[in-house]
Amino acid sequence: MTTLTHPPLGALLDRLFAEADAASPMANPAFAHVSREERERLMRSKTDYRAFYDALKDFPLPVSRETGTLLYMLARAAGARAIVEFGTSFGISTLHLAAALRDNGGGRLITSEFEPSKVVRARSNLAEAGLIDLVEIREGDALQTLRVDLPETIDLLLLDGAKALYPEILALVESRLKPGALIVADNADFCPEYLAQVRAPGGGYLSTPFGDDVELSMRIH
Repeated sequence: MTTLTHPPLGALLDRLFAEADAASPMANPAFAHVSREERERLMRSKTDYRAFYDALKDFPLPVSRETGTLLYMLARAAGARAIVEFGTSFGISTLHLAAALRDNGGGRLITSEFEPSKVVRARSNLAEAGLIDLVEIREGDALQTLRVDLPETIDLLLLDGAKALYPEILALVESRLKPGALIVADNADFCPEYLAQVRAPGGGYLSTPFGDDVELSMRIH
């Protein structure tokens, strides 16, 4: 039995995923009228993405159940002790990664979230799961909060915030990624620039699509 399936985390994740499934962003009047094309443009934009996420500040934006399990498995298999996450939201992905750290014997997970109300929810969920001691949530713009005081070496990086910022976040932590470090980018297809970077021959990464919505990369030097 693992921390992921053992009480209290197993039941908490079941509840959080059920709540996320029941909460539709389309119920937000400020968002429901926006066309799919406009939503995709906002997600890709380097200047307007904040409007998209502001409209969704009261909604969980979790990884899928499958991606959550993948994160746990990757972090366990890598023996990860130092993890950085971009985009906490309500903390579902954070819970999976922190559970892996617990089962690896401990470590440090640094995660960043710019919406204060989501930071409060994430802290509560991590405390309920008994994993808050492993996690440092940095509130604010990740381009600033992830610029300082990172571990000397990073074993795993999760990109799951504003898609347009993936290349810039990667640039902030790249020098700390150890050879063999894993990078998981959720919904990376919304950032062609990022995909071009990690898939470029000789660019320092081995990268492949994984499932329907994940780009899995490994730092090779």
